[in-house]
Amino acid sequence: MAAEPVWSVDPRTGRQRAQVATEATAREVDEAVRAAHRTRGALADRAVRAAFLRAAADRLEADRDRLVETADAESALGPPRLTGELARTCYQLRAFADVVDEGAFLDVVIDHPDDSAVPPVPDLRRYKVPLGVVAVYSASNFPFAFSVAGGDTASALAAGCPVVVKAHPDHPELSERVAGAVRRAAADHGVPEGVLGLVHGFAAGVELVEHPLVAAAGFTGSVRGGRALFDAAAARPAPIPFHGELGSLNPVVVTEEAARERGEAIGAGLAGSMTLGAGQFCVKPGLVLVPSGPAGDGLVDALADAVGAAAPGVLLDLRMRDAFLAGAAERAALPDVESPLAPGAGEERAVRAGFLTVPAKRLTGEGAHDLLLEECFGPVTVVARYTGEDEVTAVLSRLPGNLTATAHLSEGEAAGEGGGAALLAALTPLAGRVVVDGWPTGVAVAPAQHHGGPYPATTSTSTSVGGTAIERWMRPVAYQNAPEALLPPELRDDNPLGLPRRYDGRLER
Repeated sequence: MAAEPVWSVDPRTGRQRAQVATEATAREVDEAVRAAHRTRGALADRAVRAAFLRAAADRLEADRDRLVETADAESALGPPRLTGELARTCYQLRAFADVVDEGAFLDVVIDHPDDSAVPPVPDLRRYKVPLGVVAVYSASNFPFAFSVAGGDTASALAAGCPVVVKAHPDHPELSERVAGAVRRAAADHGVPEGVLGLVHGFAAGVELVEHPLVAAAGFTGSVRGGRALFDAAAARPAPIPFHGELGSLNPVVVTEEAARERGEAIGAGLAGSMTLGAGQFCVKPGLVLVPSGPAGDGLVDALADAVGAAAPGVLLDLRMRDAFLAGAAERAALPDVESPLAPGAGEERAVRAGFLTVPAKRLTGEGAHDLLLEECFGPVTVVARYTGEDEVTAVLSRLPGNLTATAHLSEGEAAGEGGGAALLAALTPLAGRVVVDGWPTGVAVAPAQHHGGPYPATTSTSTSVGGTAIERWMRPVAYQNAPEALLPPELRDDNPLGLPRRYDGRLER
């Protein structure tokens, strides 16, 4: 049977632009994984890894105009957004190079023998080593930052792990171009091009997670697709870590005092956040608890004005458009749900942003309205009007895990007066990032960042953004009573690599 072609498609028109590749066969997936596996030794030198990552950023920047043009043709996200996303991707590659140079990610700990301890402590030396080949599943909505050279790939390479990427079908030509740039950067520093494999096709994605030489996987996408791969990873004869980002409602709570103080500003800010990128951000606020009464009414009116002024947008592909229209219509048809500004179809293949309102009490018990507690991908949000703090508490108690949770507080509540602290305490179990008086869209690449959350937001407790994302692709190993001459240089007493470490209980920099 002939391999299925992989086409680049323009989401604005639905027309096929060009055949880019063919879907990978099981044999081709095996070849890509084995080629990646053979490059592990070339990544052993931290200096080489850091230089490779910086060279990859340089190569991507040098080809910026063509990459952005290709990305826009396949995603309809627009050159300004994509130019910024490419800049973020290059910054992220360089940030991980800095992490590699510093060396703290190795978590070196050395304890010398102590016969006075109970029980006695032998000579113990511990650090972290790379897991092996990592499978990365590209996201549709971030064709640069969560794709071929995105955070999963950058952090895995930084850890010393070769990568095989399963390209997303929405941007196959861009995937090939980015992979080519990264491979050229690898060759610049003597690293075989097999360090970054690229395969296309649904079946290839399944073959990849089941391959015996794949040691871990990173995924960004739907709950259904991610859970299927997560289950496959767990069902292997030797299960592997699967770090999946699956879906998130990203709840927002606006206190009554905050709505009274600045309801119009909050409404306008919400409109900007929920329509950003045509509502296709994983941290889009999908459920907003707003007080009933005049203060909340002003917020909703401002939201309607701002959303009504938003231009129609094109979603990433026709399947997502159909799912958005069907999901919005199904939610709007529920009892007591109103559509002050109905989301729907725009001209040609575009969609119009909108929002729904519902009494919060409808969400406090099980029933058909549970649908409103599920993510609807696209430019729509649900405004739940509450009559008291007990309804807020009841709704929050029913929410699944999220990437983010947001609180909008009054000036006094932010200063410690009233229930601000209690609200933050209620939001903390729900999400990996709690935002105050801001919006969750926009995930800074910084050492303190955490992009993850309780299931179904993610399948693990790790982050996919920030320096600690590297920890997903490593495992600790301890040496006991090993002769100094046999130890890796990272664990020797004289510290020839100048690494940060904990030495007999003291932190050394």
